[in-house]
Amino acid sequence: MAAERAIRKRIEARLDRIVADNRFTIAVVFPVVGAILLLASAAGLVGPPLRYNPYLILFGTIVMRLPLVAGLAPLFDRRAAIGTGILVCYAFGIELVGVLTGWPYGAFEYTIELGPMLFGAVPLGLPVFFLPLVFNSYLLCLLVLGNAANRRAVRLVAVICTVLLVDIVLDPGAVAIGFWSYNGGIFYGVPVSNYLGWVLSATVSVFVLDFSFDRLRLRERLDTCAFMLDDLVSFVVLWGTINAVFGNWVPVAVALALAGGLVRTERFDVAGIGASDLWGS
Repeated sequence: MAAERAIRKRIEARLDRIVADNRFTIAVVFPVVGAILLLASAAGLVGPPLRYNPYLILFGTIVMRLPLVAGLAPLFDRRAAIGTGILVCYAFGIELVGVLTGWPYGAFEYTIELGPMLFGAVPLGLPVFFLPLVFNSYLLCLLVLGNAANRRAVRLVAVICTVLLVDIVLDPGAVAIGFWSYNGGIFYGVPVSNYLGWVLSATVSVFVLDFSFDRLRLRERLDTCAFMLDDLVSFVVLWGTINAVFGNWVPVAVALALAGGLVRTERFDVAGIGASDLWGS
């Protein structure tokens, strides 16, 4: 048992070093390159194998998730594994129901394959896209709210609002770039029902994450792990850029607001990340 813990600690330390030494590449270069390739795909400027290549999309997404994975790794125990498993099952279940019935997000369909598809309807890589959305929102709220986050009612409302803000950025950009489409919608092609659905998903996620992680340990890790929210930095860079190119100015404004929250928590120091990464200091 002691030997296994020692091996795990070495792996966690190695992952921390990889992410810390490559913050600029992960949090800035990957989303910028990803945005360029997606925009070129949407405009028909590139063909196979680069155009909407599902494996490139999945690979780039996984790389951008590394800071979140490394940040949570030391806190991941049996309870966290059970909670994450519950959220994975929920993500697949609610997405399949959504595609087949239009509830709760509104009638929609994937217009390109984001990797292998489960039952030909939803991506097998769905947890890579769904879980970070709620995890990052939860972590950002814990960091911004401080002691106020100890109250479940405050935490729940804050996370729901943050998830909605994140999806206000994500969905219009994803619709514009051709990832999925709705059967009409008043907000850049996205229906109001989508955001009502995310209220449900955010609520479920808060209760599951409350069960899964010790908030005191989570806060301690957040305070000491500078890169733990870099995944949200890459999200703002990627989808803020895509929305700007398509003239989706409300999502762009919300992306800037999320960046402001990260600046407040000293987690959006792109210049600082770049200097450290480029000069090796």
